[in-house]
Amino acid sequence: MTVQELPGDAAAYRPTPPPAWQPRTDPAPLLPDPEPFRVLGTEAAAAADPQLLLRLYAELVRGRRYNTQATALTKQGRLAVYPSSTGQEACEVAAALALEERDWLFPSYRDTLAAVARGLDPVQALTLLRGDWHTGYDPYEHRIAPLCTPLATQLPHAVGLAHAARLKGDDVVALAMVGDGGTSEGDFHEALNFAAVWQAPVVFLVQNNGFAISVPLAKQTAAPSLAHKAVGYGMPGRLVDGNDAAAVHQVLGEAVARARRGGGPTLIEAVTYRMDAHTNADDATRYRGESEVETWRAHDPILLLERELTERGLLDDDRRKAAADAAETMAADLRERMNADPVLDPMDLFTYVYAEQTGQLREQAAQLRAELDAEGEAR
Repeated sequence: MTVQELPGDAAAYRPTPPPAWQPRTDPAPLLPDPEPFRVLGTEAAAAADPQLLLRLYAELVRGRRYNTQATALTKQGRLAVYPSSTGQEACEVAAALALEERDWLFPSYRDTLAAVARGLDPVQALTLLRGDWHTGYDPYEHRIAPLCTPLATQLPHAVGLAHAARLKGDDVVALAMVGDGGTSEGDFHEALNFAAVWQAPVVFLVQNNGFAISVPLAKQTAAPSLAHKAVGYGMPGRLVDGNDAAAVHQVLGEAVARARRGGGPTLIEAVTYRMDAHTNADDATRYRGESEVETWRAHDPILLLERELTERGLLDDDRRKAAADAAETMAADLRERMNADPVLDPMDLFTYVYAEQTGQLREQAAQLRAELDAEGEAR
């Protein structure tokens, strides 16, 4: 039953029959397609921009080399941990290229490659995982939020920024990235609910790589797909082949354009696969077989795009070599700079906490300064 307030000084409530139920929004247009959207290997590929495909290819090759180099750095003790995105490069690169310079990217801990593809220095992207700084770059300068280690907490932040930008009249879109495991967090629900109610210009990209560490998707949700969850919040859900770089870029581009013109948020599920372990500290053989991994290797995002470009006569040996050489140059520079020990100032612990230090922080900073001075004199 509902209640209705009566006018007058002695306001009272009386029960009234509920109105006839009707959906607030027609759910049909919000439903994702039954199969993931694809471009490569379909008739739609003929209309794809050749220059965009070549740029995607170069970024995928560079991204794969970035992942292998960062993984090697963990074995050399130069990184504390690295969550590889090998196999997911199409999602990472497309997310970066779908945004305008004024837009914001909200990455998770696995999305260092997306930040690098957006233009961030690879060393700065790895500073958090090295243990040097909480964030190794200025988020405002690069329009990239700090890499988020807690699952899904970046999603409400993305909604807040997008909503604030719209209120201020700024032509800005936020793209928030999250894994399939993050969709089981309360922050995911809260972010999507607020985004839809406020019609915030935000795009949610879920990289469904099959596992939340060792937990398969089937043990997280009984939904037909993660994209179907969008309907319950009143936003469109899109399902896309996450290893098809052209398809991911197209779907993200359409969602970003829709958000920018006031159409509200979109939830996109990119079906992909994590080739490597969850991190270098994980043993993936305990929960999945090599035959499963090999099956997905045949659907490698680089191979899919390379096949398309070769068939169209857009990729020859010279261009392959140029892409590989550029990737190797990046890896060599990353390796050299990461092998240099950083020079850290312990006093920075207090410099970037508050705009104006609290009395307690000033007291702690003075105590540390005294200890450092005493240690220096003892030498």
